[in-house]
Amino acid sequence: MEMREFRKKIEQMLDKDGWTLFYDHKEATLRIEDKEIKKGVTLALKPLLAKWERKEFDSIDEVVRYVEVGLESMRTKPMLDGNESNIYPIIRATSFPTETKEGQALLFDEHTAETRIYYVIDLGESYTLIHEQLLEQTSWTKTKIREMAAFNLRSLPQPLKEDEVAGNKFYFLRAKDGYDASRVLDQSLLEKMNRQAVGQLGISIPHQDVLVFADLVNERGYDVLAQMALQFFGEGRVPVTALPFMYEDGELEPTFILAQRKPKS
Repeated sequence: MEMREFRKKIEQMLDKDGWTLFYDHKEATLRIEDKEIKKGVTLALKPLLAKWERKEFDSIDEVVRYVEVGLESMRTKPMLDGNESNIYPIIRATSFPTETKEGQALLFDEHTAETRIYYVIDLGESYTLIHEQLLEQTSWTKTKIREMAAFNLRSLPQPLKEDEVAGNKFYFLRAKDGYDASRVLDQSLLEKMNRQAVGQLGISIPHQDVLVFADLVNERGYDVLAQMALQFFGEGRVPVTALPFMYEDGELEPTFILAQRKPKS
């Protein structure tokens, strides 16, 4: 399907009273704004079209639902009190904003040279970023947010799908709950994967919805990890980093790998 046709299909389904559509030809993005609250959601159409062609979602209705949920969450005034079990950490690139469009400072911690940790309140089908003003409305501290987020993260399942290329084992974590990449913050999971690794443990956080572990035993494994990280980074709805990491002494070190060969699909 061509971009023009794909865009028209989405615009037809999003042409609703109370919403305004803005299309950016240069960036191939479609912004949908709620006229009342003056806030909106921006869709990057190129990766959406690629996902459509790979049959990663069933219909454009899923895109419409994503927009509806996003705009509805902007109308909701979240509260920390009573949401103790819904606090989670998320991984974002260091280029991600540190404050809201309204100028409210977001709650975040430094993670690596490539990534930061932000904190959210899970709303079911969406989540809202926690900012300093929310903390001021309660007796909570940043330390409490960190502790609850870490506890809730550890309670999530850790489904891993294994694959092998030239003797190197790759493990893909895709729970489809929005916190796949966040599992990299679970130190017990990292230690478990490190203990069972025969060679060097590599880790990739290309986008929000996947976490990749690699047991690297030869040069081919490093090549595959580098190519995989770059490919996944370009496909993700919320990209994080195309650089893979090496796990050593309990730390993640971003590593540039000059890949020589493309991995087999």
